[in-house]
Amino acid sequence: MKRADAILGVKSTEVYDIHDGEIMPTLENRRKIAKTIREWKADVVIAHRPNDYHPDHRYTGILVQDAAFMLIVKSFMPLVPNLTKNPVFLYTEDGFQKPNPMDPDIVVSIDSVMDQKIDALWELESQIESYWATRDFESVVPVPPSGPEREARKAGLAQRMKVRYGNIANRFRDKLIELYGRKIGSEVKYAEAFELCEYGLRTSGDELMELFPFFG
Repeated sequence: MKRADAILGVKSTEVYDIHDGEIMPTLENRRKIAKTIREWKADVVIAHRPNDYHPDHRYTGILVQDAAFMLIVKSFMPLVPNLTKNPVFLYTEDGFQKPNPMDPDIVVSIDSVMDQKIDALWELESQIESYWATRDFESVVPVPPSGPEREARKAGLAQRMKVRYGNIANRFRDKLIELYGRKIGSEVKYAEAFELCEYGLRTSGDELMELFPFFG
């Protein structure tokens, strides 16, 4: 995680001591997330939608939603100063259609940082040694420490990530054109998309653009 942070220029990270596949929407975890958001005085909080396929993703989305309103309530965790204004809460992109498909408010080109993103993902070896490498959750294939096989594994990861984020750009092409203009929006190769969650600050278009100053 620290190596990925260095690649991305991230200044501060907190990793909770919750094992893979074991996060639950408990009061303890709600307090933990609310405490972090308060201490960081977050302007933007991004999480999964609560209808994601993975229980960790799904319950993270629920926990963030449950924490959202409580951030400004003084009587909730009174030892951690409450926020006076709720952050903007955003859902990250997914392809699930029920109960409703994602409808993004922001779609951002990541063309200029796609290779940087891949380099950071590559540092998370526990995430890429099984499913990302083999498309098989049952087989664990350790990443070779060096040599051509390691380079081939990274090239495969890069290709899959470019297909994934290229599909997002194509799926939300109309939104890219709306935000960037027709010339630039039509040429974006890779994108990330975010949907505004109504549990947080219901910001206007101009206010939202201030948080995403990429559109000129």
